[in-house]
Amino acid sequence: MQLTQNEKKFWLVGLVIHITLISVQGRVGMGPGDQDWDYVEVRKGAHLFYWLFHTTANVKSFTERPLVIWLQGGPGVASTGTGCFEQLGPIDIEGRIRESSWVQHMNVLFVDSPVGTGFAYVEDHGQYASTNRQIALDLVTLVESFLQKHPLFRRVPLHIFSESYGGKMAPEFALELHLAKQRGRVDCRLQSVVVGNPWTSPLDSILAYAPYMLQMGIVDGDGYRRVSQLAGELAALVYREQWQSVLAKVGDIQEEIATMTGGVFIYNTQRRVHQDEIYRYGEDPQMSNFLRTNVTRVLGLGKMPVWMEQNATVFMRLSEEIFKPATKIVTRLLDETPIRVGFFSGILDLLCATPGTVSWIGRLKWQNRREYLEAPRTPFRIRGVLEGYEKHGGRLSMFWVFRAGHLVQQDNPAAMEYILKYFTTF
Repeated sequence: MQLTQNEKKFWLVGLVIHITLISVQGRVGMGPGDQDWDYVEVRKGAHLFYWLFHTTANVKSFTERPLVIWLQGGPGVASTGTGCFEQLGPIDIEGRIRESSWVQHMNVLFVDSPVGTGFAYVEDHGQYASTNRQIALDLVTLVESFLQKHPLFRRVPLHIFSESYGGKMAPEFALELHLAKQRGRVDCRLQSVVVGNPWTSPLDSILAYAPYMLQMGIVDGDGYRRVSQLAGELAALVYREQWQSVLAKVGDIQEEIATMTGGVFIYNTQRRVHQDEIYRYGEDPQMSNFLRTNVTRVLGLGKMPVWMEQNATVFMRLSEEIFKPATKIVTRLLDETPIRVGFFSGILDLLCATPGTVSWIGRLKWQNRREYLEAPRTPFRIRGVLEGYEKHGGRLSMFWVFRAGHLVQQDNPAAMEYILKYFTTF
């Protein structure tokens, strides 16, 4: 049968609508709401993994709410594990609804990065990322693929949130995504990049250990001198760019702190921890078992490489990068892009101690530096309770968070919601 010109147009419009409906239709995953998940081959033999949660907010369309990309730290801790089931996903590993889930307010895209992390994997002929820039470029490729599959998100405000080692990954990812957008490769509405307790300038974090612990009463004068000496030795290694020796020295510092403090919990110095409790970021055995059995089965990933809670190879391939600062990337974001940049810090964290973060932020040199430095630091309250302080200027924001350590979303979800709303308006 020969179609008329109008019939052909009508058929094409119908096909476009059909394809669009297919692209927005979610799948049933873990917990409430529509979801989708997929692998993206970002380089030959190197595959990232994402897990999309459409918002469960009472809206006509998920496109009425922004999209947040969540990247876990480590490097090598899985967003699909710690991020989704311990921090901000809709349920925990017991199936209980999380009242502070971000999915209630917005769409969330958990990404396992770098390759080899979580569900992400590397084939025998593939390569792990060995530089921070490679991580960023891989993530740009993932976003490009994601938006091809989910084109309606191209017009949705996009925000990148992360924590810890994300202080190095997220800013460079944001910069490379902005550059890709300028070149016409990616069509998105990137608006902000925000990192909690950032490992952006690692040396500043380490140099803050001794004064922080002394002021908190965790060590005395002798302990202060011992940690300060080790930190000074580490600084000399950093200046000589002896990165393998730097990692070994970090181990010495952490062992010394554990010995002299009786095992203070470095992720939250005020948390009550039993002497027999062993905690490693992102490595809860119960969560690992849950991801490898329940989640793997529900997502239909049984024939894929096993989920990795912490891939040591990912960490070691980045060993030359871990202690290099990313402050120049932050400066470029502030000088060369319209993207808003934010940092927040739980003041009870030792690993990425707040004084170290404040120190390197204060030394940043960019065109609107004075606007930030001269801006007042003001308290923020939630339902009348003081939860911390905030400072904004020159598209840069900093939040000091009370009653929280390294994992602000877990320790003080009310303050985290305040910060989230500041950047996304939801």
